[in-house]
Amino acid sequence: MKRIIKKFVKEGFYKAPKKMKNNQMVFSEGQIKELTVSLEKNYLDRGNTKSRLSEQDYKKAINGQIFERLYYNRNRIAPWLNKVRELKGASVLEIGCGTGISTLALMEQGAKVTGVDVDAGALEVAKDRLKIAGFEPDVHLVNGDDIADHFGDKKFDFIIYYAVLEHMTVEERLKSLEQAWGMLKEESYLAVIETPNRLWYYDSHTAAMPFYDWLPDDLAFYYSKFSDRANFKDSYRDLNDEDMMKFLRWGRGASYHEFEVAIAPLHELKVVSSLMKFEKSTFFKLGFKGLRYVRFLKSIHKRLNSGFCYPYLDIIIKK
Repeated sequence: MKRIIKKFVKEGFYKAPKKMKNNQMVFSEGQIKELTVSLEKNYLDRGNTKSRLSEQDYKKAINGQIFERLYYNRNRIAPWLNKVRELKGASVLEIGCGTGISTLALMEQGAKVTGVDVDAGALEVAKDRLKIAGFEPDVHLVNGDDIADHFGDKKFDFIIYYAVLEHMTVEERLKSLEQAWGMLKEESYLAVIETPNRLWYYDSHTAAMPFYDWLPDDLAFYYSKFSDRANFKDSYRDLNDEDMMKFLRWGRGASYHEFEVAIAPLHELKVVSSLMKFEKSTFFKLGFKGLRYVRFLKSIHKRLNSGFCYPYLDIIIKK
């Protein structure tokens, strides 16, 4: 029954418009096999991943990379961005392109995407994925805080941070956001996707504990031992620079504060859309308790846009 309900919600609420759906390619069995080989070789089998996962979980990881995440990006992320500014012909810098799943979803709709990531193996998969789909890959091994050095002579219609800000240090975030804002055309958009909100009362991204993102980094480091998350709770005991950096790379929440410091005061930030409002799913996802908490945050800071109050920062800011 749970699977049926999940399928109903997925197919009922999250569907791309027909015009966009017509642009989505269908992979042949041969293409799926070719992509699977690339995933296993360049991405999934690193660090003995295959030996650490059960056969079922490994198949789930493959399925997620080939089908589930692509469905999510085709039917939720691409339509959301397209609603703000038509993707066809749009120049996009995607920071955190990973294995190219979201990159493909954008390019299918006619966007011209330049992707960057710090994972060389993931980028190899991205190249193969896009070539298999018939696109010319434009992906680069570049840190998010070095984008101006590599693409500073270009101007973009969209700059997207895809599940990446949370894995950067605060210094890296501020440097990258400042660069990105300067690389946007006027009347263009900065999009942040899937970054956990440090203001939210529960961290579902890293530690799976309440109030975790409210803690300063050093206390969060020590407190990680109380998490139930395997491979995380037993990793950090002795505080040193190397282990702290590894710890931060797991992911720490961000909030409106980084955007104020790097870009402009809160009242000047034009948050034109949030994914939750676009999908009209606020009550469905948050319930009464979550909605009360959002109202509480907004009552404390009158200028706070709702997009900065949800569990994750899925927001679009207009320059």
